[in-house]
Amino acid sequence: MRNLRLFLLFVSLSFKSFADEGMWLPYLLGQLNEKEMKAMGMKITAKDIYDINKGSLKDAIVQFGGGCTGEIISEQGLVLTNHHCGYGAIQRLSTLENNYVNNGFWSQQQSAELPSPGSSVTFISRMEDVTALVLKEVTNKMTEPERQSTIDKKLTELKSTYKKETYENITIRPFYNGSMYVLIATVTYKDVRLVGAPPASIGAFGADTDNWVWPRHGGDFSIFRIYAGPDNKPAPYNASNVPYKPKKSLSISLKGVKEGDFTMVFGFPGRTNEYLPAIAVQQTLELNNPIKIQLREVVLKAQKDFMQNDAGIKLQYSAKYAGIANAWKKWIGENLGLQSSGAVAKKKAYEQLFQKRLQANPAFITEYGTILTDINTLYEAAAPYFYIRDAFNETVGNSEILNQALGYLNLEKMLTTGYTEPIKKEKEALLAAAKAFYKDYSAKVDEQVLTRLLEVYFTKTEDAYHQNIVDLGYAANYKENAAAIAHSIFENSFLANIDQLKAAFEKTNDDLLALLSNDKAFQFAKLLRNNYVNTAAKKVAGYQDNINKLQRLYMQAQMAVMKDKRFYPDANSTLRITYGKVKGYQPKDGVQYHYYTYLDGVMEKYIPGDYEFDVPEKLRTLYKNKDYGPYGQNGKMPVCFIAANHTTGGNSGSPALNAYGQLVGLNFDRVWEGTMSDINYDVNICRNIMVDIRYVLFIVDKFGGAKRLIKEMKLVK
Repeated sequence: MRNLRLFLLFVSLSFKSFADEGMWLPYLLGQLNEKEMKAMGMKITAKDIYDINKGSLKDAIVQFGGGCTGEIISEQGLVLTNHHCGYGAIQRLSTLENNYVNNGFWSQQQSAELPSPGSSVTFISRMEDVTALVLKEVTNKMTEPERQSTIDKKLTELKSTYKKETYENITIRPFYNGSMYVLIATVTYKDVRLVGAPPASIGAFGADTDNWVWPRHGGDFSIFRIYAGPDNKPAPYNASNVPYKPKKSLSISLKGVKEGDFTMVFGFPGRTNEYLPAIAVQQTLELNNPIKIQLREVVLKAQKDFMQNDAGIKLQYSAKYAGIANAWKKWIGENLGLQSSGAVAKKKAYEQLFQKRLQANPAFITEYGTILTDINTLYEAAAPYFYIRDAFNETVGNSEILNQALGYLNLEKMLTTGYTEPIKKEKEALLAAAKAFYKDYSAKVDEQVLTRLLEVYFTKTEDAYHQNIVDLGYAANYKENAAAIAHSIFENSFLANIDQLKAAFEKTNDDLLALLSNDKAFQFAKLLRNNYVNTAAKKVAGYQDNINKLQRLYMQAQMAVMKDKRFYPDANSTLRITYGKVKGYQPKDGVQYHYYTYLDGVMEKYIPGDYEFDVPEKLRTLYKNKDYGPYGQNGKMPVCFIAANHTTGGNSGSPALNAYGQLVGLNFDRVWEGTMSDINYDVNICRNIMVDIRYVLFIVDKFGGAKRLIKEMKLVK
């Protein structure tokens, strides 16, 4: 696949088309998907979706903050995204006196919109296949590091020589496990301001209990605005900056959707691995997910105990808690879906068919004959090392003080060498990061978290990964004394609060080095890291390199052998479009879910004072009076709906578009039984969850009183 024309010919001739599954590159829709999309009900063209010569739908789609999606909904640069995507910004702008998380925020005039440092939006200018250039000097005889080094050099060369505007950035991403490369030109705006957000009781209604499940009743949205310089180009924050004028903004439909309607979701899905072998899926189910779930579970329990009894801690930890819980619950649902759908058995059956077809072709035997055997052998050998990798990362990554401590390894190295100027710069950088870190940090919470993490880590991993803890002065029966170890760490570390850190940084370099050498948090984190690095890290890296190589060959083999299967590239945080139809689903025998929810369901779940299910008085009054304005339907207020669009993390905030490319909803989640879609998509139970755009408008207008924002939008009846 050395050039795009041959690649497209290969794909179009080799694979049957089937609906619902897939995350497709928008610039290839005309060649690969347009006919099918129209057969399913789409009324626009591929050019309307992606066109580099004039404004198209892709010009209204942004990557929000690097990890979510947003869309332009006015000619003055209004950006709609999820509440949970804007949550960090909303939290940073909040204080106990002006708690926008709890109370919401609605700017009644443009001058009241709040600058949001750290927020950004990124547009895609164009996408271009550069596979032939990137792989020009790659040979099959290269080792994986050699291959990657050759590719990296070519990527650097292409980025430096590619013709672009001064305000554009260039990235080049691999697809199909490195068999294809696409160059992407982007433009990033960093003057982004908060315009409106509902209170958490609406935006995060259902919180942890409802996360990843259906039926859903959350108004998961927030609104920002992009500001630009007078030339409409990116500019640092300045009070004189003006609202961005987009090439394209989305029209908003008030008609809603019905079962069987065509829908599209446009956004930046983060990561999928749809083409893994059965053994990899089995290890995810039986080894890797269980240890990650268990470690996050104890973190959440510790944090929640404090958050329920302290408003200040709740404000500090709400965003962190939500982030930890999100993956935790997703992994649980993923395992349930893998089990209930028989994913491993299906993968094995697919591999048997693959192997049968491969054996029928001598050319395939020569090139790919042992591919599955080799992959299975590697995964079996790598299993214990991948397990400890996940256990170590979850333990150190979720202990804030240990994670913070590992950031001082470079400083220790500099202090040992004694170079003054680099040390000064390093200390300045660490102190600047610390100011943000300690703003939302509680040592007493973190001590309890560390205690519970160590209890699991000590019992679920082999002694080799922690037995030399006794070298730090702890007793030989340390496994039974996690609480005492954690307490000792916090009692004997200058990393426990910012005042101690500042005092330490004021000392001489020799004294600071001595402090680090005796700091319990630093030494403990360093010991755990060294244990992992010395016993497992190289094994992990080596196995992963070989698995990556074989996975790439297996991908190529599947595409060559399985002629009746259509292959789309795995998600990798690049712009994609997925499409399907609105429909309910039956996750198990005797259970049938409808595709819509209404405000009635919010009131049915209402629990006064409950942090997950409280409902603001104003919303209750609007419901009581059926005061829905033009947004209700047949005396009811639609809230959420589901469809068979193939989405994943990163699609949060993505627009759900109807057959005419009009905004009908805001993607924010998947059903619990379908979270395994990242590695095993099943059209029977995989559904994405969207806020109905009419509920968004209702909350903005009738609840928030921000009618000025509605007037900016183009509503289509």
